[in-house]
Parts: sequence; structure tokens; C-alpha cells
Amino acid sequence: MVGGSAQAFTRAASILDKMGKTIVHAGGAGTGQAAKICNNMILGISMIAVSEAFVLAEKLGLDHQKLFDISSKSSGQCWSMTTYCPVPGPVPTSPANRDYQPGFTAAMMLKDLRLAQDAAKAAGAKTELGADAERIYSSYASSGEADRDFSGIIRFIRG
Repeated sequence: MVGGSAQAFTRAASILDKMGKTIVHAGGAGTGQAAKICNNMILGISMIAVSEAFVLAEKLGLDHQKLFDISSKSSGQCWSMTTYCPVPGPVPTSPANRDYQPGFTAAMMLKDLRLAQDAAKAAGAKTELGADAERIYSSYASSGEADRDFSGIIRFIRG
């Protein structure tokens, strides 16, 4: 996610290619940051939704693996489900299998959600779910979990 002039992007391409496998020129200056905060707002909201679904499944007596097997291949499928599943078991590489040791901390997610809300206010955009996600992650981080992986939000949702 890179912002800047097309000319600057072209000049920086060889360096950027060493930084990641997918490099996207998002547009003018600032659009790379815009893409990052919008993407992470989606991620924060979707992780809360996936976590709430797993907590509801637990309370309804539905096995984690069964919910994963169904949702990961149907309309509930998303990155938060299939790559970073917030419960131990279904995705062996997810932080849930390492007591939520961070890959991307709750504090970092909260920072990006705050940036998204600041940008939404400045742009006059209505982002109610983004605001709710910011509030939920703020409470989670304030509970002493700021350095835990953001997917650990499921523990906060369980209560």
C-alpha cells in the first residue's frame, strides 16, 4: 500500500519489491495510509464478528471445529476465520494456539482503529461499526491485554 506520485512509485519500485510480494500503488500521497487504516478497520470489525460467532456457538453447544468447517466454506468465510481463527485448533498457525502471543498486538489494532475514526470524522464518513470496534478494542487493551494479539479479543468477548 503505497501513496505518492506515479513517478515516485516507479523510482521506488525496486526497493519496495524487496519489502513485500504484493506492492500496490494506491494513488497520490496519503492513499497508502488510507488503504492501511481502511483495511485494518475491516480486519478489526471482522475479528470481533468471528469471535462473537464462536462465543455464541460455544453457548449453543456447537463445536469450534464444526463451526469452522461450515463457516470457512460458506458465507461466513473471511481472513479472520480462515487464517487467524480466534479459537485454538482449526488453524494451527493462528495465535490462538500460542495463548495469543502477538503477531499484531491489540494496541496496534487500536491505534489503526483510532486513525480510521479520526479520518472518518475528518472526511464526514459514517463508520458506526468502526467506532464500535474502536470502543471494544479500547476496553480490551485497557483491561491489560494491549500487548496480546488482537485475535485474543475473543477472551474479552467471553467476559
